[in-house]
Amino acid sequence: MSHPRTAGRELALQYLYMHDVLEGKDVADFNAYISGQEVPPETQSVEFARKLVDSVLQHRGELDAEIAQVATNWNVNRMATVDRNVLRMGLAELTVFPDTSHKVILNEAVELAKQYSSDDAGSFVNGLLDKLCSRLRPAK
Repeated sequence: MSHPRTAGRELALQYLYMHDVLEGKDVADFNAYISGQEVPPETQSVEFARKLVDSVLQHRGELDAEIAQVATNWNVNRMATVDRNVLRMGLAELTVFPDTSHKVILNEAVELAKQYSSDDAGSFVNGLLDKLCSRLRPAK
């Protein structure tokens, strides 16, 4: 059994992936997506995922602009869909959940990228989120 936030990140990524791929089409809202789960997720996981999803969807343009600043020679729209959404989630979490350790956020993002994309994606996500973290949470 995974930690509720780990499960929440996974739910958020799955929903954001679907939302990204089906953009402009009939996309179920987050509540409908959760209701359609074969095994209902824990309430804590759902609430955490909802905050991440809402943050990413409300600030997607800003998040993409921040990512683009550190993604030298990479266009955010041409990144793999999973990688792009893991980066958006990681960046959103760095700003929305300031009490969560940046190490936890980066580690969880890398694991999601490896699980749903590729081993190379883990390094890619780690490098970009580390640069973003340095900007948002400079060492004290």
